[in-house]
Parts: sequence; C-alpha cells; structure tokens
Amino acid sequence: MTTMVQDVITTKLEREFDAMDANHDGYLDWTDYQQFADRYIQAYRLGKDDRRARALHSFCQTYWLELLRHAGVDGDRLTKEQFVTANRLAVIDTSRLNVTEGGGHVFFDVIDVDGDNEISKDEFARFLRDVRRIDAPEAMDSFTRLDTDGDGAISRHEFIRAIREHFLSHDPEAPGSLFFGRV
Repeated sequence: MTTMVQDVITTKLEREFDAMDANHDGYLDWTDYQQFADRYIQAYRLGKDDRRARALHSFCQTYWLELLRHAGVDGDRLTKEQFVTANRLAVIDTSRLNVTEGGGHVFFDVIDVDGDNEISKDEFARFLRDVRRIDAPEAMDSFTRLDTDGDGAISRHEFIRAIREHFLSHDPEAPGSLFFGRV
C-alpha cells in the first residue's frame, strides 16, 4: 500500500482554513473574514475610520471575492478543498489583487504599532497573543526565523517575503511556513 504525502502548500492552506473557520462548521464565508479583520481591529484598538482598519476591511473583502471567483462556486461559502484551490489560483493571478504583497503590507501596517517600519519582539508577541491567541513561549521562536537578517526586528521586506513563502514555498523550513505552526 502506497501512502501519498500531501504537499506543503496544501498543508499550510488547510491550517489557515482551520484557523479562519470561526464557528468550526467546515466552511468559510464572509462572516469568517469579517471576524478575522475584527480580531485585528479590536486587538489594536483601531477606530472604524482609522486608515489601517479601512485597509484591512477592504483587503479582506477583495480577497474573499477573489477566492469566490477562483473557486468558481455559485454560493457564498467555501469548503476546505475549494479554499485551497482558490488560494492557489488567487495567489498567482495578480490581475485584480496581489494577495502576498497587498495583504502583507496591510497586516504589517497594523502589527507595526509604532510605525517605525519594523516589527519588534514586543509587537510580534502582541500579535501572537491578541490576534492569533497563542501564548506559548515556543511561538516566539517564529520571530527569530522571520527575522532573517538577525537584527532583532522583522522588517517590512522580511514580513512580505514570509507571506510570499506561506503561499508559494514548498520548503517546510522556510520562515513563511511557520505562520500556522511547523509543517
């Protein structure tokens, strides 16, 4: 009997699906993306008129619509398999939205609270605790992996690179492969 090994990108996207499925019903819909954006907005106490909150909602809405378009579904929700397929297509089709670049900048701008164009250890710890709801000490190990130049901060370039790796890299050891735990 032969066992088929699942590819790394599918594993990462399935973990992302599980993290996004707020009500654990086995589907993603727009309310899951609204709740995702709201977690950031609440964690960072952003007002509804804050440009970062508006950018976050705008990105999430456009991203969601792109997923639906690429999934080719008639309804307004996605199964895990549809989500994986739609993400694979949406990430390489940058004609309407560049998921890795656009999304990376939107999330970086929220996490970089002091606006110094880098994410400090304290800012990253806040992101893990308040957005991802992870309080395990080993979760901070990902900070060291994302800080590829070892200067004690995650630059915008390092963050965007990690987002790109999350969606496109088949390397389970790539820093971007750690966003939803070790693959």
